[in-house]
Amino acid sequence: MTNEFAQADLNSILEGFADQMQTISRLQHERAALTASATVRGKRVTVTVNADGTVIETRFRSGIEDLDYPEIAKAVTEAAQQAAAEVARLSSELMAPVSQNRKRLPKLNDLIPGMPDLSKELVAPPPPVVSLAPPGAAERGEVRKDSGSSEVSPRGGALDSGW
Repeated sequence: MTNEFAQADLNSILEGFADQMQTISRLQHERAALTASATVRGKRVTVTVNADGTVIETRFRSGIEDLDYPEIAKAVTEAAQQAAAEVARLSSELMAPVSQNRKRLPKLNDLIPGMPDLSKELVAPPPPVVSLAPPGAAERGEVRKDSGSSEVSPRGGALDSGW
């Protein structure tokens, strides 16, 4: 009789695992389709990113000519960061059911008597906060190195490092 209960428990766990894998696959496809946009500087600069936070579109609206190059550069960076934060939030929200389902599944030590609970040992420390500061900023603790590439302005002169 005990063996029948164990078999039923195992079957239930395997079904739950299969359902979890189907859910993960579906959510991964939904996540891959996510985009987010942010608009700054009086709706003059809009940046759209994909699910990985990679810029896929940048739009300038009328009035952009009122901004100088450093202001435009700062606006593009700011909009890209806002859009990336939003797509990360949407991804986290989309994947929340996976975390909730994982918490419902039994632990290995629930299934195997005498097995120690290793779940506390498997928890990774939280990752460090990634800086949004530009290369060479004091916050990064690094000195900006010349990459060897030359930047040329539309007027033909070299751009300053603020661009």
